[in-house]
Amino acid sequence: MIATLAHYIDVIAKIVEIIGVLIMFFGLFFAFYRGVRRTGSFNHDTYVEIRQTVGKSILLGLEVLIAADIMATVVTEPTLRSVLVLGFIVLIRTFLSLSLQVELEGRFPWQKDQSATKQTSKTESLDKP
Repeated sequence: MIATLAHYIDVIAKIVEIIGVLIMFFGLFFAFYRGVRRTGSFNHDTYVEIRQTVGKSILLGLEVLIAADIMATVVTEPTLRSVLVLGFIVLIRTFLSLSLQVELEGRFPWQKDQSATKQTSKTESLDKP
């Protein structure tokens, strides 16, 4: 029974890995389609649009791949080596995700969004007599 359950979890982890790769693959094509369609030609705005969309699809794909790695590790026998390998994989992918997010948004995830802060201060100043 446990062997059968482990087999199914392993198959599900492989499917989730494929989904993660497909997210990145189709995200690339979607980015080009969206960028060219919005701007009508290939210029600097198109480049920025494509870069943002590709970065977001890579971020999503990395998150899905991390989930697949965790599922695959749960199925295997918990040795120190397998846990360390998972830790390093998650660490590397998390660093890549963090780097991409900083590159795309220009700030760390734990920093406040300047546009939201400016918007809040504007509405607060309008509310005061």
